[in-house]
This record gives sequence, C-alpha cells and structure tokens, in this order.
Amino acid sequence: MNANRSVRYCRCGTQLARDNPSLLCATCQMQARDLLAGPPEVPAAFWTTDQMRDALESWHMGQVIAAYRNHPYHGRVLPQALVAGWVGITQAQLSRIENGPQLKDLDKLGQWAELLGIPSDLLWFKRPDERRRLAFMAMESVTEVPAQRQRVGFSSFSLAPSKNLLTSNGNGHAAAMQSFRAADRNVGGGHLYATVVKYLHNEVGPQLFGDAQDGDGRFTFTAAAALTEMAGWMAHDAGQDMAAWQHFNRSYQLANIGSDRQLSAHILASMSHLADHIGKPNDAIQFAQRGREVLSGGPRQPELEARLLAMHARGLATLRQPKESAQLLVQAEQMLTLSPAEEPSPWVSRFDEGSLASEAARCLRQVGDLRQAQLQAERIIALRPGDRTRSRAFGQLLLVTVFIAQGKPDEACAVAQAVLDATRQLGSYLVIQQLLDLKQLLEPHRATNKTVAAFLPCLEEALRERLWLYQWLTKDRRGENTYGL
Repeated sequence: MNANRSVRYCRCGTQLARDNPSLLCATCQMQARDLLAGPPEVPAAFWTTDQMRDALESWHMGQVIAAYRNHPYHGRVLPQALVAGWVGITQAQLSRIENGPQLKDLDKLGQWAELLGIPSDLLWFKRPDERRRLAFMAMESVTEVPAQRQRVGFSSFSLAPSKNLLTSNGNGHAAAMQSFRAADRNVGGGHLYATVVKYLHNEVGPQLFGDAQDGDGRFTFTAAAALTEMAGWMAHDAGQDMAAWQHFNRSYQLANIGSDRQLSAHILASMSHLADHIGKPNDAIQFAQRGREVLSGGPRQPELEARLLAMHARGLATLRQPKESAQLLVQAEQMLTLSPAEEPSPWVSRFDEGSLASEAARCLRQVGDLRQAQLQAERIIALRPGDRTRSRAFGQLLLVTVFIAQGKPDEACAVAQAVLDATRQLGSYLVIQQLLDLKQLLEPHRATNKTVAAFLPCLEEALRERLWLYQWLTKDRRGENTYGL
C-alpha cells in the first residue's frame, strides 16, 4: 500500500521516476520552458476547477491571473515576474493588478482575457473588439518550427529612413525604431538586442497591458509588433534563433491586432527566412505563400511581394529545385519594377535590388550555379555602401564561398581580409559563424597555398577576439527573460 502511494504521475499520465523531485516528466519539463515565450495552451478543463471558477465569479481580473498562476496544471506556481514578462510589465505592476482594485477598463480586461485564452462564455464582460480575439486564435494555425540550428544565411534588406516614421501619431516608438535600425546596420544585433528588449518591456509593454495606454490602441499594437519583429532579427543576428522565433510569433499576433496588413505579410516573410535558416524549407515556403495571401486582399505592394517571392525561391533552392526557384526570382525582379498601389507601411523594412541580389545569390549558390552566384554576390557589394557594414559583409562572405568552390583560394582570402577589416566592431554572431565556416573551407589549402597559410593565422586571431566579444555581450543576459512581447 505504501509503495502504491509513492507512485507519482505527471499531468500527461506518465509515471514519474523516483529521483525526479518535480511534478513534470522530462518531456513536459521541456514543454514548460516554452512558457518563457508566452502562455501555454491549456485544455478546456483548466477553467473548470473550483479555484478558477471562484476567481472568474469574483469579476476581478487580478484574482483570475493569480488563480491562473497557481493552477496545478502548470506543475508549479508561475512567478509573477514570469507572467509579467509575457506582457512586458514589471512584477510590481502585476502585483498591483492582482492585489489592487478591480480593473474596469474594457480594453485592458479584453487584452488580459486574450493573452490567457479565457473562454468568452466565462467572462463577465463583453470584449470591446472581437477582432482582437480572432487574431490571437489565428495563431494556433501558424506552423511551429523547432529550436535553433545554426547555419549560414541572413536576409539583408534596405532600411532607408521614412519621413512618416518620425511623425506618426506623435508616439515616439517610430522614432525609436528608426534609431535602432540605423545603429543595427553597423554594430549588429549582439550589441543592441538587450537594449531593444528592455525598451519593449519598459516603454511599450505598459501601454499594451498596464495603465499607460493612450490614443489609438491599434497604433500601439502596430508599434509593438514592428519593434518585436525587429527584436527577432536582432536575436537572430545574435545567434539566438529560438528567441527570434518567439519574437516573430508574438509580433505576428500583435500585427494582426493592429490591423496593418503590410506588416503582417512582412513578418511572415521574416518567419519564412528563419524557417529556411533552421532547416525547414517546406515551412519556409508555406509562410511565404501565406504572406502573399495576406497581400492579395488589398492594393498591390511590389516590394513586399518581391520579398515573399524571394523567400519562396529560397525554400525551393534548399529543396534543390533550381528551375522553380529561378522562375520565382525572375518574378521578384519584375515585381520591383512596378509602383505600389498604396503608400508603404512606415513600419515595414524596404526590399530593394540589393536585397533581391542577396537572396538570388544564396539561391544560386545553394543549387550550384557558381557563375551566376558570383555575379549576384558582386552585385550585392556594388549596391551596399560601406556604411551598411553587415549586409555588405554577408555579400562578401558569400562571394568568398563561391571563390573557394571555384578553386580560387587567393581571391577568397583577399575578400575575406576586407571583411575582417570592416567588421571589427560588428556584434553579429551570424558573421562569426560564417567566419568559422570559412576557416574550415580554407583549412585544406593551408599546406599547399602560401596566401591561405598567411591568412589563416589572421583569421584565427580575429575569431578569438570576436568570440570573446560575443560571450561578453551575452553573459550578462543569461538567465534573464529576453523574449519580450
């Protein structure tokens, strides 16, 4: 009898090992880590416990949040700081919501209900905007992409300033985004990622779920979506692909709430890029197709359509379908010759000829068309001036791999040295990864080529310095919730 009492089970029904002190099996513990990105999906029975029923019947959202955090389904009490991090507010702010007077603002009540996924028939109020709830529900159909796998690749697109950004709604978030973009071009995501996440937590989050929301709520959600998508790219550039994926997912939700069709399609293109990067070309194709479907419901936006066509082409190139990939690249090139039927969203990054050359070069290199890949890589370098440090470096490094594949190690070393000289202060893990890959590609030539033999020690020293810098930039963020909104 005592032996039977000692048998414990996880919430999924798996018997727990005796040496497992937690309430979750190993699989559920891994799933629990996803809580950092946002609330988990919960079964319908989650809301039927006495504690949840009592909290809902109190008509006090703070008590509902507290009951949610203490629900046995989670396997542990969710800390206030964790739940606060989901919405970008502080632990102290959430404590005031839980222990203070009832929230009466319908917008804030609706936002919390949407975030936690509370069924509508259990709420004591009517949501002011049912469209927002549908936007969050739509995310359930977004393809899930597993955790990160490092690989060469980055979508470099123009970030030309927009006059609209500096005056939009008098908000200031647009001007902040412009400043972050300008800095990101030269110093990389490793230097800026933590700063952007802090801005999301401290400046944007309270306007969404706290007491500071003013003016047009849709504008605030759109601004949050754009900044969160930017944080995703910076996380990606800093080598944190899981965090990047979580940012993109969250930004897509926010963009749909904000009703910016162009921004939603733009984020789907970013998701397509990341899916291809982590080895999921079929998912990359699906995201690109979905983005084009989003755009099909409104006036033509040639730059966005060209970007989505290029993302689709990259997925096909990864699947070794050169003919189909080339056809889409031609369509993208033709698209860039057209004029937009409406003003481009000020929150969407530009996609120009240099951007297309970057994607085309990667596709052509992937399918083994070295001559055309070289031409496109040289076009990237010609179109990207020196102040576009990172995107120019990606074009140069792609050209380096083409030269090596063509049996031209001397030319490869010359271009690679230019990259080392130009990127000394660049905090980009993706550039570091490509330099590490370059070392492996050149190593077989060390004993037979004097140029390579002389260059490799320089490359190795540069890698030691940059890896140290990268570790220094990231060490202070370990253990923190850097997933933002």
